Amino acid sequence: MTNAQTFAARELDILSKTHLNPDNRPIVEEFIPEILALVEKFGNSGQSGGSAPYTAGAISQAIKKLCLFEPLTPISGIDEEWGDVSGMGGGSEEIYQNMRCGGIFKHSKDGIANYISAIVWRGQYPEDEGTDKWNDTFTGRVCGYHSSQSIKSFPFTPKTFYVDVIREQLPEDWTEEPYIEGKGWYDNKEFEETGIKNWHKNNYRYHIKDQKQLDEVFEYYDLEK
Repeated sequence: MTNAQTFAARELDILSKTHLNPDNRPIVEEFIPEILALVEKFGNSGQSGGSAPYTAGAISQAIKKLCLFEPLTPISGIDEEWGDVSGMGGGSEEIYQNMRCGGIFKHSKDGIANYISAIVWRGQYPEDEGTDKWNDTFTGRVCGYHSSQSIKSFPFTPKTFYVDVIREQLPEDWTEEPYIEGKGWYDNKEFEETGIKNWHKNNYRYHIKDQKQLDEVFEYYDLEK
């Protein structure tokens, strides 16, 4: 047993003993044998004081990416990477999905590939503007721009840009597209006073807070085609 494994075994044992509640066991506990085996391999790999932090970081980052189904190297876009998912969901459209990154699609074998999480919108209410309070994050279309954008070329490394948007509350009778009809509510006070259960609509839309945030997006992606 290397010094590294001895140290790891002791620390993992302490971790387990400090969580005696059976409903609150350490997440890593069931992986202890695999962790100790990896630490032993690391201890036997001849790392120096200079290389050890770099090597440990590379190992941990690779494991994290693999567990989250994230590719370790850029997507090449070669034919072997694509799977035909046409007809899934009952549709008839020709669609291919990249098997190394499930967020990349194209609509024909030689078509332009799009990454569906190129933009994530970060929503804020007007009264919170100027603060670091964000109410939601979402994907979809805002002001004509979609979260999915076209990949300029391969090899490609997936990258998501967060773009700030302000939520505008609209009148209940608003019908001008595009807008979102959110979950409405009953006016409890009105019901208590009159017995009338009046349903109120919750119509709203988003505006991009700073168009300059899109400049960085379209340095990396082409506008979706």
